[in-house]
Amino acid sequence: MSVECYPITVLPHISQLYRDYLVMGENADSPVRGWYGSGNSGGPFAGGWMRTPSPGVDGNRLGDELLRQNQIFGAGQETLANIEKLRAGARAVVTGQQVVLFGGPLLTLLKAATAISRAREATRITGVEHVPVFWMATEDHDLAEVDQTALLTKTEVERLKAGLRVPHPVPVGDVGLNSETAPLLEQAIERATELLEYAPVSEWIRESYLAEGATLATAFGKLMARIFAEQGLVIVDAASREFHAMGASTLRYAIEHADELHNHLLARTEELTKDGYHAQVLVGESSSLLFLLDGETGERLALRRVSDPASQERQWRAGPHIYSTEQLLEVLERCPEHLSPNALLRPVFQDTVLPTVAYIGGPAEIAYFAQSAVLYREILGRLTPVLPRLSATLIEPAIAKVMEKDEVQLPDAMTTASELALRLGARAMPIQLKRKLAAAGNALETELDALTEYLRGIDASLGTTAETSGSKMLYQMNRLRRMAATYELQKEASLSKHAATITLNVFPDGHPQERLLAGVWFLARYGDGLIERLVQVANNQCPGHVIVRL
Repeated sequence: MSVECYPITVLPHISQLYRDYLVMGENADSPVRGWYGSGNSGGPFAGGWMRTPSPGVDGNRLGDELLRQNQIFGAGQETLANIEKLRAGARAVVTGQQVVLFGGPLLTLLKAATAISRAREATRITGVEHVPVFWMATEDHDLAEVDQTALLTKTEVERLKAGLRVPHPVPVGDVGLNSETAPLLEQAIERATELLEYAPVSEWIRESYLAEGATLATAFGKLMARIFAEQGLVIVDAASREFHAMGASTLRYAIEHADELHNHLLARTEELTKDGYHAQVLVGESSSLLFLLDGETGERLALRRVSDPASQERQWRAGPHIYSTEQLLEVLERCPEHLSPNALLRPVFQDTVLPTVAYIGGPAEIAYFAQSAVLYREILGRLTPVLPRLSATLIEPAIAKVMEKDEVQLPDAMTTASELALRLGARAMPIQLKRKLAAAGNALETELDALTEYLRGIDASLGTTAETSGSKMLYQMNRLRRMAATYELQKEASLSKHAATITLNVFPDGHPQERLLAGVWFLARYGDGLIERLVQVANNQCPGHVIVRL
């Protein structure tokens, strides 16, 4: 398995904040340095995070809850041993993801592999035990986002769904997997089994998702525990009552200091904007950092800050219900699991519970941390260093062979099949035709530039007319090039097929492979040994995007 490292800009839609985060170690004046903590001051690849103080937590209480949950997930001996290490004071390298159907896209595996790699590295260098932990985001309530997975046929991306449905927006982890809430689940599993060619991982999916009493949380947890059994990945279901009780101090602070934290977030948003970035989460006038579960319906409702018209005192609204701060604190005391953090507070809540020394995130998560930093400082008095996950495209031997034959590199493949086919057609043109087209195009541009400048010197309007006419001529010249390339495509039908095959596997449906294709698709084809290989690749710490030739 060979590895190639590309700049992160090879991927589309990468924010400027994430780009600057990756290279902040090279720029001492970068404003980004102040948003990611002293553990990242030398850049995310400098290793400074290993020297951050170990956060103090109740190891026994944490160990008891982790043991209870991971036994439910069917954890192996390596995971159980890691839980005991956490009980004894080990440090945690944490990552996480939503509980997407059948394990979700490849990036889920890449996150976990990175956490495992960094934990091993830190243990080796410092001599202090570090344990990889995977935090399942089970409290989100967007069912549509988790009710999908994407696998490949020979010609297209096929999206499978369980048809999840509930009467109210409830935490996704609690959604039961039965014929009423997930009517298409068995059908989706059968189709997945066919597309995965009856590989062992398809049986793991069946055992996890069709188990009696299964929920999205338990099914996802069981599948991840099975996939990462040898690496000892510890799985966390964040929604449990015990975890919320352990993190109650952060939830309480968010209630008691709501206005103060809101102002800090507004100031950070202004700071981000001033430096040319954008805030991942819009902080509205009435927004808060918390959600509340309706005790009757189980619906997850955003808590909003409102003023009492009579007294002008600040209150809390959740749907039709109004709460005073005292009443909300009573809810926290009585039923801590009914209060949950939003996207900005979630990492702070997580690091209240876990002895986290580093968090592994993707581009969007790391951008969130620029805002969450102000909450860390106010609530915990420290910042957790955040490290980038492995970003990778896996290229199978058959695809690599086609790309090599047609001289296609990764940046070439980040486009549509039709556009790549035209490029291949242009490359296939006879050399004499290429030269004639190039000579005609260059001559046309040169003469048009000279004519436009001459006419502009006579009269400005003539220059403008010449510029417009010249654009039309250049358009027709480019159209001629495309027609010549299309002619070559018609002569060489295999080029269109090659382009379709390459883009389907490398840039499926216009998305980076890691963000769309299910991780289990690769596990089915390359076995569970693939996980250890990804851990090894993550250890290379490419500061961009990796091509892994399988």
